Amino acid sequence: MTQVAKPQIKNDRFLKALRREPVDRTPIWMMRQAGRYLPEYRETRAKAGDFMSLCKNAELACEVTMQPIRRYGFDAAILFSDILTIPDAMGLGLHFVQGEGPQFTHPVRQLADIQALPELTAEVDLDYVMRAVSTIKQALNQEIPLIGFTGSPWTLACYMVNGSGSKDGFARVQRMAYEQLEAMQLLLAKLVDAVSDYLLAQVAAGADALQIFDTWGGLLSYEDYLSLSLNPMRLIVERVKAEYPEIPIIVFTKGGGVWLEEMADIGCDGLGLDWTVHLGQARERVGSQVALQGNLSPVILNAPTSVVEAKTKAVLDQFGAHPGHIFNLGHGITPKIDPEHVRVMVETVKNYRATPSV
Repeated sequence: MTQVAKPQIKNDRFLKALRREPVDRTPIWMMRQAGRYLPEYRETRAKAGDFMSLCKNAELACEVTMQPIRRYGFDAAILFSDILTIPDAMGLGLHFVQGEGPQFTHPVRQLADIQALPELTAEVDLDYVMRAVSTIKQALNQEIPLIGFTGSPWTLACYMVNGSGSKDGFARVQRMAYEQLEAMQLLLAKLVDAVSDYLLAQVAAGADALQIFDTWGGLLSYEDYLSLSLNPMRLIVERVKAEYPEIPIIVFTKGGGVWLEEMADIGCDGLGLDWTVHLGQARERVGSQVALQGNLSPVILNAPTSVVEAKTKAVLDQFGAHPGHIFNLGHGITPKIDPEHVRVMVETVKNYRATPSV
């Protein structure tokens, strides 16, 4: 067990909310808050040349991480990186195709492919991520917390087996789980090891909290979700907590609202919720066992600012005057959103005062 002695963070609302402690107002950050909707981000990405070059340049990754903090005053920063850094480091040949998203030159389709995957050492094989974490942490100067993150083993497996995104619910990947169960189990086990090491290295580099993005867990049936998605995340949480028990961990399964109780039982500190979940009902289901994060639909940010304000207040009203809420979107912001609409959302949260619960 490693105890992390860190200086006090000045604005610790986000961390307090994860501990379900009272705060003066609901903290807010936003998934993909550093992204293409910001003109300053587009300028920096153009300077980098391409997305992965931006990720691998610590100074530029720090710059784009800080841009939304300077513009909006979010209560937490999140490392600028990508969920696919681990399979990229395993040699699968990650590249991005305009209009099609991430693709791998060397997907894994058979047991032999998975057996050949190298064992990673995050500090060495993903050293550029750790340099970015430490650079960002220094730039934040203890003003707000820094969130490190990873993709879940199941989500990483989806891309590694399919070789790209999917329009059919990653049917090839789910078929592997039925036809080549040994191969899938080995792939997930290797990813549990790699992800755990990756997150531990991010904490050692300075991350104050962690989030696991389980983007595709919601595609699975109940039994398959528990075995293929949730249990690997449970193992990761256990390993990170064994080393750093004080580091809060958020688990976000898109489409996972039906499994809140099961998710809350894996030892994490917070659950990220998409927009299909009623926050008040979710809070009743899990009580104070975990904090809840979310969950305005990103689509709302396309609406007039009056609607953005009203819908933001509605999310806050759903949760009510209880500790343990972090305001966020129900998924990442989309590229064509007007930055002014984000400002309205942020200012609405900052000025909101909940009606005391009866």
